[in-house]
Amino acid sequence: MGICEGRVAIVTGAGNGLGKAYALGLTAEGAKVVVNDLGVGTHGEAGETKGAAEKVVDEIRAMGGEAVANTDDVADWDAGKRMVEQALDSFGALHAVVNNAGFVRDRMFFTCSPEEWDAVIRVHLRGHFCTSRHAAEYWRAQSKAGNPVDARIINTTSGAGLQGSVGQSAYSTAKAGIAGLTLVQAAELGRLGVTANALAPNARTRMTNTGAFDMDAKEGEFDLFAPENMAPLVAYLVSEQSKGVTGQIFELKGGQVFLSQGWTDSPAYDKGARLEAAEMDAIVRKLLTDREPAKPVYGAQ
Repeated sequence: MGICEGRVAIVTGAGNGLGKAYALGLTAEGAKVVVNDLGVGTHGEAGETKGAAEKVVDEIRAMGGEAVANTDDVADWDAGKRMVEQALDSFGALHAVVNNAGFVRDRMFFTCSPEEWDAVIRVHLRGHFCTSRHAAEYWRAQSKAGNPVDARIINTTSGAGLQGSVGQSAYSTAKAGIAGLTLVQAAELGRLGVTANALAPNARTRMTNTGAFDMDAKEGEFDLFAPENMAPLVAYLVSEQSKGVTGQIFELKGGQVFLSQGWTDSPAYDKGARLEAAEMDAIVRKLLTDREPAKPVYGAQ
């Protein structure tokens, strides 16, 4: 009996990398899974991994688990509803949405095109909205009908969203938006019995396989960046054990897990009267000196 026995989860972008690791990890803990994957490449190339969702479902069934494949676009409003309905039709319940799907369009800000910007924002930010929004509507209806709800939204942010990343303005913006969305979901949906948390994984995926990061496994050493390292926390957050854990941003690396503190106020300066423009430089410089140092932007010199 795993910790997710009897739970039903949708995992988006589950044909490869982290999403696949999540789907398999949830299965190992007893969950039934809707495996979503559009079957595109890391830059949205159509058909590059066609059949990926079905292959993961085959692996799950070979493990003795239960799963169904879904090849819808996560950023399509009607597709989000279909995913929720598929979970209900296939398994009779829905307890969790794990939003993982995404791709990259890496560009320096001064060369990023509107098309690239819109594509990244659509897949990551709108993609996190559509399925979760329909799931939340279902859970709200269940709550209003007097049925107990113990449900989960698990989002995927990134260090790029929490502190910025050079060459990834659109991706960083989308991931920062997801972190903010998670806080609002947690605040609004808690009374319905729904928790919302986000992950910022450090793992080897198709999106990191660009040569910019050394994430290769080292022979004879613990594989620090294996996607499977991230799966246990996802299983915990999907499980009933995580009840009451909400509004948190988890960062993970290898066997390490910690919470991101997010934006916090520094010590303040208070004159007790309206400030003058000529005073501001000295005040701002002192605030910068007195505060805790911020984490640096990835790739900054």
